[in-house]
Amino acid sequence: MLPDTASAPSPRDLRSWLDLVERHGGLARIGAEVDPVEELSAITFLGSRQPGAPAFLFDRLKGNGMGARVLSNMLAASKERYALAVGLDPALPVRELVAQTRRIGSRRIAPLDVPAAVAPVRGTTLAGEDIDLSRFPAPKFWPADGGRYLGTGNVTFIRNPDTGVVNGGVYRQMLHGPRRLGLNMVPGRHGAQNCEAWWKRGLPCPVVTAYGVDPAMFIAATQVYAHGESEIDAAGGLAGEPMLVTAADLSDLPLLARAEMVIEGFIHQGDVEREGPLGEFHGYYSGKSDLRAVIQVERVHYRQNPIITAALMATWPSCEIGEYHAIMRSARVWDNLDAMGVPGIAGVYVYPASASAAGLMVVSMKQLYAGHVAQVLALAAQCPAAAYVIRWIVAVDDDVDPTNIGEVMWAMSVHSNPADDIDILRKTWSYRTDPSLAPDARPYGSKALIDACLPHRYRATQSKRARLSRATYERVAARWSELGLPGTVPPVTHFHED
Repeated sequence: MLPDTASAPSPRDLRSWLDLVERHGGLARIGAEVDPVEELSAITFLGSRQPGAPAFLFDRLKGNGMGARVLSNMLAASKERYALAVGLDPALPVRELVAQTRRIGSRRIAPLDVPAAVAPVRGTTLAGEDIDLSRFPAPKFWPADGGRYLGTGNVTFIRNPDTGVVNGGVYRQMLHGPRRLGLNMVPGRHGAQNCEAWWKRGLPCPVVTAYGVDPAMFIAATQVYAHGESEIDAAGGLAGEPMLVTAADLSDLPLLARAEMVIEGFIHQGDVEREGPLGEFHGYYSGKSDLRAVIQVERVHYRQNPIITAALMATWPSCEIGEYHAIMRSARVWDNLDAMGVPGIAGVYVYPASASAAGLMVVSMKQLYAGHVAQVLALAAQCPAAAYVIRWIVAVDDDVDPTNIGEVMWAMSVHSNPADDIDILRKTWSYRTDPSLAPDARPYGSKALIDACLPHRYRATQSKRARLSRATYERVAARWSELGLPGTVPPVTHFHED
């Protein structure tokens, strides 16, 4: 066994991030024995019913034959843990985190190859019949789940055989046997396309899955990038340094050198097993069980006492798809609008409470010309980062903070006349288990475009907003401590115009 203290060019990994999170008070260690079947998820759900709840590290798990641990609620509804994962100031407000995410999200840093001797993930290697994945603590989350899931907070890597680009995606993995894992890939997504490209060549698809990864890698793998981009490069950009990889045994796929555990295997065309359902992010089970592809596992590499990341899917704020996803998606929508040349965008926010950033998006904008609001609503609704699901798209003026739901509700209440200011897009892209749709209508949904801006055509005759003068605001701000007022001075961006 290779010591887990093996050196590498960078110490960045899940463990170093957890140390940082713990210093910031964001980690709860659970030392009592916990059953991974329903009890672990119940503790996670009940312990995370308020935004900002800690991550939970379970050290002792019933039936655990591998000394493994489980981390749940890793990022979830915590902007602070997201910020610590990508090198941003955790004290920044959400609106500023979105802006800073645009900056780091545009970077791409290729991975760095390191020798196996300095890759902690190669501490122990199991091959062939020595593998028994059932000895690892694979949680069953909800009573009616189809089985136990080893993979929910994992990242699966599949190379496109035509382009050579490696896709990294987060696909759930149900445990079918000692060496068999289900792989639930969304049809049409890059992972499924890459897999089918191997089968068209008459070959099984090589696959690598990593568990317990650098959170920046997990974040990147949950996003949708262009087919020619690798999530490994995007993760390096978010982290500000390259992901460390080492060579696999069975294919030319990379292994994340500092992951907690990695499996290698193959997906054979026609090899399927019944998978699901799973309690999902929208609060319902993901439909009926169905036949899904299976990974035949041939290698398992792991560190001493590996940490397996379990992503609970539940209603907000107890869902792993939480604040980080809202911030990332908001930044990418803003980037899309910029790339299309849309002027005047002051902010974007997709609310995590709206089914984990799948329901409500607000765009703040400075109106510059007739039809500008309609243009922004239509393009924002169908840009690459927002086309999937988001069903309520609201435009507000640039003096409204899109991350403040109170301000957004005010704008909708005083600027939007439902008969005139709501348009509907039909036959848009929803998800296969959308509970708002009849089964035979899925996945074709709809989107509502809501104009909550001050009407451009009437602005010359509208009453003026009641605002503070800049001089008075600055005078009060300077006296804040003297006045004995709590906290910091609330930011004000727009003032009375004489």
